[in-house]
Amino acid sequence: MPPARSPWRFGCEIEDGHGLRWVLGRNGALGPRRHLGAWFLSGALALGVTLLLWWQGTAMAAAFAAGELALLGTALVICARHAADREMLTLADGALVVEHRCGARTERAEFRAAWVRVEPARAQGSLVELSGEGRQMRVGRYLRPELRLQLAQELRRALRTVGLQPAASPKNTAMQHK
Repeated sequence: MPPARSPWRFGCEIEDGHGLRWVLGRNGALGPRRHLGAWFLSGALALGVTLLLWWQGTAMAAAFAAGELALLGTALVICARHAADREMLTLADGALVVEHRCGARTERAEFRAAWVRVEPARAQGSLVELSGEGRQMRVGRYLRPELRLQLAQELRRALRTVGLQPAASPKNTAMQHK
């Protein structure tokens, strides 16, 4: 029997089944660890070529290799710094928590699900604006513009269905005396 198809295109259910999570990340081929691995690989290749040229009597090759590795390292650090950028929306226990990570900065806003408004920020294809209780946040920057309307519709549907469910009552963990 094939697995059941999720009703959510962008989101998925949280482990305990009492909420939803959307993780919208930058679409990059290399994550921070792979950037570091690429730098080490290119460094090893440059070191091998430099040693070969040094052995042939061209001592200036070491200075050029060091400069090349410094420039490449700088470029990779700049790229790796934003490789883990993402937006994470969590809808659980009657609250919508929105986190946007950009480089070393993280913005966080929490909304009561019953009071959240979801609308395009300006026109069709613009970012999705979440607002409520005097706060606002825009999401969808890592989605193609034509998919942002679908994200807004999915968020509205989730807020109507999952967001209005009451929080699960805590289980009684008190020990019983005999």
